[in-house]
Amino acid sequence: MIDIPDELIASQYAYNGAAGRAFVAALPGLAGRFLEEWGLRRDGAAMYGMCALVLPVVREADGVPAALKLQLVDEETVGEPVALRAWGAAGAGAVGVLGHDPGTGALLLERLDEGRPLSGMAGGGGVLGGSRLVGEVADARRAVTVLGEVLARLAAVPAPEGLRTLGDAAERMLAAAPETVGRLADEEERRLLADCAAAVREVAGEPGDRLLHWDLHYDNVLAGRADAGRAGEWVALDPKPLAGDPGFELFPALDNLFDAGEVVWRFDALTEALGMERDRGRARAWTLGRVLQNAVWAVGDGERELAPDHAEIARRLLGVG
Repeated sequence: MIDIPDELIASQYAYNGAAGRAFVAALPGLAGRFLEEWGLRRDGAAMYGMCALVLPVVREADGVPAALKLQLVDEETVGEPVALRAWGAAGAGAVGVLGHDPGTGALLLERLDEGRPLSGMAGGGGVLGGSRLVGEVADARRAVTVLGEVLARLAAVPAPEGLRTLGDAAERMLAAAPETVGRLADEEERRLLADCAAAVREVAGEPGDRLLHWDLHYDNVLAGRADAGRAGEWVALDPKPLAGDPGFELFPALDNLFDAGEVVWRFDALTEALGMERDRGRARAWTLGRVLQNAVWAVGDGERELAPDHAEIARRLLGVG
């Protein structure tokens, strides 16, 4: 029996509508199919995120631990196996692909240590406008440093042909910016988002060609396993890949485990890890682009204000407040 977590069902229904309902209904059958076809046996409780069901498994033929990932194929997930294989070929520190079914998007992945996410090093969540204890800040900064190292390895790889591009994303967000700005209720937030759009316009003509993860936060980096020869290594997973400028990668590390007082320090540490310390203006513009992108989506869903942490990131990077 495959129990589908209620949280996964709710997110699929909320964000993917009829396609999400069809995906949830098909999940038990998909899981059973690939457990049989790929010769797998269950090896632990099901895990999940907003988009995928992940079953810890063991390959019966050779006893190799693995993870069966089942997710709805869309523009964000379709490039995942392409990106993971490109990073794997380059030794860039991403989770390995052991199998892939293009028709359903099912992936058989290297098993990582799901009990050791990088977020565990960082400690608890941040506090908007508040402060952490000295030890907590030090731990969080260690996690940022590790994430910067992972990010630098990933962004060193050129994007394969056929992935979605940052250039297209920038064009869409800029086209939607005037209406998005106009629908915000607060005048200060309207000015703030207009400044974000202006920054993106300055860099939109050079969107870059690196292979980007897009969602590299502290829970998407797990410790490698000794039985896979990756003891002591931090490994990236769950990309939503696109081709673009590495400056577009920084936002998740600023927003996840948010701490207003650490925004600028994190930004500087990450740009240094990427070798962008002399070009922080471009990195800042693309990070403000993530604020704009999220605002476009939120306003499209009926919101009339910026997420507080997103607004604070924009203020800090623009030097306002």
